[in-house]
Amino acid sequence: MTASVPADTAPAAESAITADAPQPAPGATPPRAPLVARAAAELVGTAALVAVVVGSGIQAVDLTDDVALQLLANSTATVFGLGVLIVLLGPISGAHFNPAVTLAEWWTARRGGAGVTARELAAYVPSQIVGAIAGAILADAMFGEPLVKWSTHDRSAGNLLLGEVVATAGLILLIFGLARTDRLRFAPVAVASYIGAAYWFTSSTSFANPAVTIGRAFTDTFAGIAPASVPGFIGMQLVGAVVGLALVAVIFMRGTTDNGTPSV
Repeated sequence: MTASVPADTAPAAESAITADAPQPAPGATPPRAPLVARAAAELVGTAALVAVVVGSGIQAVDLTDDVALQLLANSTATVFGLGVLIVLLGPISGAHFNPAVTLAEWWTARRGGAGVTARELAAYVPSQIVGAIAGAILADAMFGEPLVKWSTHDRSAGNLLLGEVVATAGLILLIFGLARTDRLRFAPVAVASYIGAAYWFTSSTSFANPAVTIGRAFTDTFAGIAPASVPGFIGMQLVGAVVGLALVAVIFMRGTTDNGTPSV
């Protein structure tokens, strides 16, 4: 037998419990999720993102021989999938799903801004990489492909590497520009829309993510990248992150008031 509270006294009992519980100070920052929960969110989110990218690519190739339609299907699925993942996991880990974003946040924090610590960096990046590999394997399993088959899709051309610099720089500029202007609430729509657009306006179809790049090497399907092309892509993504942070510093430079103090 379990104890129960009469219906007419339940609200009063709940009020008493609420009153006795410690309450945060007005305007206080909500407590952060434990690091293990945040790392798990990064792993699961990155895995889901790569599963969407790889799986939709396989499905697109199965449905049509038109490469433009294949890319349209792949990019559309990625836009919706990424937006949903940011909405779901953003409140837990910040929904980085991307070592370039995590590294940029860590660098910003070192210079006195908001961002992740070295300990969080050490937890996030491996989680993202493991998640990306798991996501590629999961997508292959769902579509009856070999679970691990190194991609033969060479992406080493110089114009593709330039595309990765542009794609990653734009992504960092967008995310940190939204943060500087206190508009991160628009990140799910803005980031997903940017990635969808960058699929089409960059020559590389906008990987813009070292973890995703590693994961996509494990699948010899539409979204794959040959292992030999991975180091070049990651190197250019890191260059793009630096360029993006430099653009943020210049474009969103903090002004000063008439008495010389920094403006808010």
